[in-house]
Amino acid sequence: MAVLVHLLACAFGLGSWVAVNGLWVELPLIVNALPEGWDLPSYLTVIIQLANLGPLLVTLMHRLCPGRLKEHLVIYVILSIGIVSCLLLALFWDRTTLIGGAPHSTAFFIITFFLALVDCTTEELWIFKTEYLPPNFSTELFFFFLALMMCISLAAFVALNKLPRTFEMSTENLVPDTAVSSICSGLDNPGADTEGEGSHADEAESPLKAHPKHSMAQLCFIYCVVVWVNAATNGLLPSVQTYSCMPYGNLAYHLSAALSSVANPLACTVAMFVQNRSLAFMGVLTLMGTGFGSYNMAMAAMSPCPLFQSAMLGEILIVLSWLCFTGTLSYVKVMVGVILRDRSHSALVWCGAAAQMGSLLGSVTMFPLVNVYRLFQTSDFCNSQCPS
Repeated sequence: MAVLVHLLACAFGLGSWVAVNGLWVELPLIVNALPEGWDLPSYLTVIIQLANLGPLLVTLMHRLCPGRLKEHLVIYVILSIGIVSCLLLALFWDRTTLIGGAPHSTAFFIITFFLALVDCTTEELWIFKTEYLPPNFSTELFFFFLALMMCISLAAFVALNKLPRTFEMSTENLVPDTAVSSICSGLDNPGADTEGEGSHADEAESPLKAHPKHSMAQLCFIYCVVVWVNAATNGLLPSVQTYSCMPYGNLAYHLSAALSSVANPLACTVAMFVQNRSLAFMGVLTLMGTGFGSYNMAMAAMSPCPLFQSAMLGEILIVLSWLCFTGTLSYVKVMVGVILRDRSHSALVWCGAAAQMGSLLGSVTMFPLVNVYRLFQTSDFCNSQCPS
């Protein structure tokens, strides 16, 4: 029975961020079909930030009406919205409407908002194809596949609720709490409040108290890192990934998008077992990640003629740069969450606020630069004006 519960929990977890991450992986195909073209990622970053309305409402419900939020009902609704959104994307993702005399992907944007609303909210509720080769399946089939994964998540949740509760759920810490809580969600779970309830709670908290306290300057540094890292990874760089990768071809863009999606969970997994709380080490990693991000931004600014555009070296460098950028800063985000969780729960709440503020600032900053001031230029592969 315990094995079944764990398998169902894993299947249930598929519903968190699988759809939006799938969108980013599929972008190398989508940007060539929708009228926004290379500007599409900058729209998506803003839409995803607007979708944080979901976790905000959940948090307010926990704060203002503690114990009254029926989370299992909310999860049913959220997963159902996710399934419907994926199905609608499969059917209407390429439909456009005329606004101001120009075609816009309104259907794609509206459905993506609800899909992002699902993924943003699930993070609070439960703590490969391009044109360089013919795709193995269409974009429509890809969205149907995402809908299937959401259905599996919903079915697993239904099964978890139907299982008999005559057995005790395992409470063994397979991974340290500090690693698990590193997502910096900041959601207050009123049911997990155990302050002053027995000697076991005191024993559990004693390792946390052994960690040294940080000075005000160190805390300011930590929160500045949180704001900057989230601004870079969730707003600034994703908005221009097409401009930094597409001049090298669809293969480079596909590999950058796919491997970056792999680098994030891989870095988080490494952080679970290799934890370094040194602020100096965090600072060095942040500088390294910023360096890789600066290279990516520079190549985007040089579009349509970035460095080594016509050489294999250029493709290798841009893919490795995106991989290292995502990997190093993902590790930093996890370890910052670990450090702040060790300090206090309120510190982790502020970590979540700083992360959201950074993501919002990054997205809002890049949107006008890309779509209003046109600081980044697209390229035409058939009529390249770059010097050889």
